[in-house]
Amino acid sequence: MTDAALTSSAFRKAPRRRSPFMRKAFPYLLVAPAVVYLLAITLYPGIFALWRSFYTGRFKLEPVGFQNYAELFQDATFWHSLSNTVIIGGLTLIIEFVIALALAALVYRDRWVQGWRILFLLPMLFMPSAVAFLWKLLFNDGRIISDLLMRIGLADGNIDFMGFTWLARMVLIVTDVWQWVPFLFIIFVAALQGQDKEIEEAARLDGARWRQIFFAISLPMMRPVIAVALVLRGIDILTMFTSVHVITQGTPAGNTETISYFIYRTAFKSFEFGYASAASVVVLVITVILAQSFVRRFFHSGRD
Repeated sequence: MTDAALTSSAFRKAPRRRSPFMRKAFPYLLVAPAVVYLLAITLYPGIFALWRSFYTGRFKLEPVGFQNYAELFQDATFWHSLSNTVIIGGLTLIIEFVIALALAALVYRDRWVQGWRILFLLPMLFMPSAVAFLWKLLFNDGRIISDLLMRIGLADGNIDFMGFTWLARMVLIVTDVWQWVPFLFIIFVAALQGQDKEIEEAARLDGARWRQIFFAISLPMMRPVIAVALVLRGIDILTMFTSVHVITQGTPAGNTETISYFIYRTAFKSFEFGYASAASVVVLVITVILAQSFVRRFFHSGRD
């Protein structure tokens, strides 16, 4: 075979190189389908809700400008549902944070936790509606909790958990805490196990106790992780709907009606879609502002 033939054969077998533009664009093309999907299920509904908030009517739309927003800010029911969300959600988030952090601090060194971590995730793997029906059965329909309290002498008769404001709120809090403490727990355990062990060993050699090591070293290093975890749970709690819809439906006297249930009731029971869209836009703006300020503060503290 001649040199020309060898050169021609090598040229034919050489791989075709991408252009500089394609090399830069190729990673973006790989993630493009996922980005398009996420935009379709998040950005489009948000834009549609914003557009719909400037109209009223069920089928024949009539432009009303900012009238829905003006009425919303003067609506006592809206502010009441927002305050219910803050009270129920705030207590729920505090309780979940304390329990998850305490459990993580106590067991993150245990090898059994590392090997059987999936067991701690079981409550959050159940459907929220199934969990809500379970706790509704325990507290209200089946009166199992009342029966247990009567058997141990803490109650004289059946307790109407749905008839008192704080008892009904307590049922919602217990339902959410039982299902979602594992979410924070597994994040905190991973954060503690991922820290540099040499820092703890050096502090222990200097005579520091476990409590001093945890609060002075481990906990400050966890601040960015705690911020992200609390923001994720806070956003989820802000949209608390399933347990309210299944267990209380806003009773008694609307004192357990969260902002998500208010939007649902306004849209699908009163058919005021424009008014409900305005409420959802306001809640979205509040959520973004609070989440951004919270994360920025904690990440700044973590860098310090």
